[in-house]
Amino acid sequence: MSAPIRPLHLAVSIDRPGVRDAEPYVRAARLAERGRLDFVTLGDTLGPPRRGESRLDALAVLARVAPATERIGLVPTVTTTHTEPFHVSNAVSTLDWVSGGRAGWTVEVSGTEAAARHFGRRAAAPADELWHEAAAVADVAARLWDSWEDDAEIRDAATGRFVDRDKLHHVDFEGPGFSVRGPSIVPRPPQGRPVIAVDATRLLPRAAAARHADVAYVRTGPAPTPGAVRAARDDLHARLRSLGRDPGRIVVLASLPVALYAAADAVALADLAGSWWADGVVDGFHFRPEDPDRDLALLVDGTVPVLQHRGLLRSFYPGGTLREHLCLPRPANRYADRHATARRPA
Repeated sequence: MSAPIRPLHLAVSIDRPGVRDAEPYVRAARLAERGRLDFVTLGDTLGPPRRGESRLDALAVLARVAPATERIGLVPTVTTTHTEPFHVSNAVSTLDWVSGGRAGWTVEVSGTEAAARHFGRRAAAPADELWHEAAAVADVAARLWDSWEDDAEIRDAATGRFVDRDKLHHVDFEGPGFSVRGPSIVPRPPQGRPVIAVDATRLLPRAAAARHADVAYVRTGPAPTPGAVRAARDDLHARLRSLGRDPGRIVVLASLPVALYAAADAVALADLAGSWWADGVVDGFHFRPEDPDRDLALLVDGTVPVLQHRGLLRSFYPGGTLREHLCLPRPANRYADRHATARRPA
């Protein structure tokens, strides 16, 4: 058994299909923040989750949650199918600004005929085409976030200059079925690039995760075993190495369904989390509660204290941004580096 280098990371879904009031989401995020979890996720689709139920826009809901919380990361699902990459980039960077650097984005695609009919722009496409497009959207979103250098805003009242135009950059990106010239209309986000997450359980999204993700989920069923999760993580790490990426720059979380009915269940979950993490199976866990109110309370007041008592989980937030929670560095701006090189005397 080798000791993990990273701290144990925890995240939780606060999905509530059919709920149209923001307050339950705020309460859940505050509770998760009290437990010092890294982030909450909120799922989304381009169609109703189940017949007869509605779902609010996940990114808009978490923008409402942002000012009601202080430290916890906010990671909505945003679908790249049928949506404009430029708008996706701006929406996620805006969430990063209004949350003070706590935004992420779970990349998802929509391959159903029903969703295609809702939009009426194109027919449903095969999964391989959709994930190829999703990877391109993640790529161009990151380029748009870099299209403003960090010090591009000058706000010089004496000269009337708001921005140094030499520090804005066109991205000139050609993707599958779209093109983006840029620059963004939103300044570079506080994190430089908000955290990109991908459910890497299946092979097609795993390929996109290898190229672009900061966080990868590996989903399990209700009776999880570490072997399949470890195999998926090892495969993902091998893909990163083949692309020249450092596996240490991605956080792999086992995404577990949880149903906690009593304190003993919360302790058993702590036993599983501590064991898997100590054995190096994953970097942490993304919990998917069966009952958000019942399970999240037992998770925060039962599982978390056990992990903290065992010295496996922090008791405070050492940083302010989601990247800092996840021990991920703030990315350098690709255009600033080229710009500085071009200005350097020969």
